[in-house]
Amino acid sequence: QMQLVESGGGLVQAGGSLRISCAASGRIFSSYAMGWFRRAPGKEREFVAAITRIGIKTDYADSVKGRFTISRDNAENTLYLQMNSLKPEDTAVYYCAARFGAGSTYYSNPNDYHYWGQGTQVTVSS
Repeated sequence: QMQLVESGGGLVQAGGSLRISCAASGRIFSSYAMGWFRRAPGKEREFVAAITRIGIKTDYADSVKGRFTISRDNAENTLYLQMNSLKPEDTAVYYCAARFGAGSTYYSNPNDYHYWGQGTQVTVSS
């Protein structure tokens, strides 16, 4: 089993920035492609960003492209999401997810992931 623990969420004003983290344990972190998803109140879970095992390739939802940056530190077993120019519509619970043995591929479909964290709340006030 891989354990994923998100942290760094909170309340921020519109236009502000926040960086959330996902600490992984229990498996070799560099063997997993990683992703960030979010779920806003009353909405379905949606893809935010994804990154390949060694971080060479990334992918973003159109709604966050140019504002969010996904990165990873395989030496520290940690995934990051830097969020800039935040908008009220970014308010959601953010989840990290891991997929084993993904080669040099990233994934935007939540069904492709094997492990999930418990989520961290991000609230953007207007």
